[in-house]
Amino acid sequence: MGDLKSYLNSLKTKRVAVVGAGISNTPLIKLLLDAGIDTTICDKSTIDDIGDENIRSYKENGAKLKLGEDYLENLSQDIIFRTPGLMPSNPFLSKAAENGATLTSEMEVFFELCPCKIIAVTGSDGKTTTTSIIAELLRNEGKTVHVGGNIGTPLLGRVDEIKNTDIAVIELSSFQLITMKKSPGTAVVTNLSPNHLDVHTDLHEYVDAKSNIFIHQRKADRAVFNFDNTVTNHYSKIAPAGDVKLFSRFNKVKNGTYLRNGIIYESKNNEATEIMHSDEIVLPGTHNIENYLAAISAVSGIVGQSAIKKTANSFYGVEHRIEFVRELTGVRYYNDSIASSPSRAIAGLKAFSEREGNYVPGNKRKIILIAGGKDKGIEFDELGIEINARVKTLILTGTAAEQIRRAVNDAPNRNIADNMEEFHQPQIHHDPDFTKAVEMAAKEAQPGDIVLLSPACTSFDSFKNFEERGNKFKEIIDRLV
Repeated sequence: MGDLKSYLNSLKTKRVAVVGAGISNTPLIKLLLDAGIDTTICDKSTIDDIGDENIRSYKENGAKLKLGEDYLENLSQDIIFRTPGLMPSNPFLSKAAENGATLTSEMEVFFELCPCKIIAVTGSDGKTTTTSIIAELLRNEGKTVHVGGNIGTPLLGRVDEIKNTDIAVIELSSFQLITMKKSPGTAVVTNLSPNHLDVHTDLHEYVDAKSNIFIHQRKADRAVFNFDNTVTNHYSKIAPAGDVKLFSRFNKVKNGTYLRNGIIYESKNNEATEIMHSDEIVLPGTHNIENYLAAISAVSGIVGQSAIKKTANSFYGVEHRIEFVRELTGVRYYNDSIASSPSRAIAGLKAFSEREGNYVPGNKRKIILIAGGKDKGIEFDELGIEINARVKTLILTGTAAEQIRRAVNDAPNRNIADNMEEFHQPQIHHDPDFTKAVEMAAKEAQPGDIVLLSPACTSFDSFKNFEERGNKFKEIIDRLV
């Protein structure tokens, strides 16, 4: 495609539609309008939802607006930029493509135009933290880093500012990947488990979408996979990249990184080098050790051991991801609003009750869990087992509250003592009001307890996104006295 200017010039004879007027597409819309391109903005929202100031700006710059429930009807533009949340299988998009329209996205065009090395991360869990760790490792090595995709700033509008010596670190969701026809120079897949089945046709479509992060790679590229996950282990066997690395918390690997007796090693052709002790990682939870294993493999040969240790000792994580909020009267409050799936919530629970296998059932049961929201079509059976095993008190809220309650009550370890002396089954409370549920958790907490928001559900029954939910949680906790 060449540079950004050339690409925009190529659109001047085209009619372009941008589906979605949200934050992620705002820079794209500005870019198109500033270049004088015939642009139609399509969004289900009303003018009031988008905001008078934005609408006025769009109109003044020549945009056409198609808003409301029929925003996708009669799409006849030559090029359609799809918002990630709208699947290409949508009947209106499919019909437009059949009629000759080109479906693309801000991220797909960025991949074509980016002048520097791209490291991209996907997975069902851990992708944001792994992306952030990779970026921090590179910064501590003195590299200029651009973070984008699901996190950071949309990068297409800044592509001309990026030098070929920089590194772009991108988090990619299945929604972004499903139409990708180009893979990054380094691809990382943290893990795969059922997710977003309320949007994807089935698990097969979800897994296939994720594979686009590596399937278009070349021999000179690198791919990093989780050896301990069945799907990603399979990916490693079909990856076209010439440099395939594995990471494992349980097994020694020939090429990649692994954990053994609390030590992180990097292995090259079965020759292992000690990197650091896992206790040097300040982020809590064994899942964050896995995130470091993945990140270290991704930057192998670029980042040295001193930068790795510096990052491990100083990086305290990403907002809304087991984020420490405050300690009050001996109770510690953590915001894990990102945990919108059962597997992610399980990882949050394990972060506080096990590290290197030192969890003792019952004796460390101090977690008060706030869970619930809108379900994603995923069963809560495994979460029910983990709640019974690890939670002192469960506070339920949101539309999926009863589903989670049933999973806990029906779990095979319900009413079974986890040691020989006593039962440690969680008490269960329910309040449909999120604020009252959080306040209830605070009232239940005793000194030494942990109050954890790790919902296992999306926020869409009550909030715009997980960030708004997490910020509300923090606001409630901050005003406690």
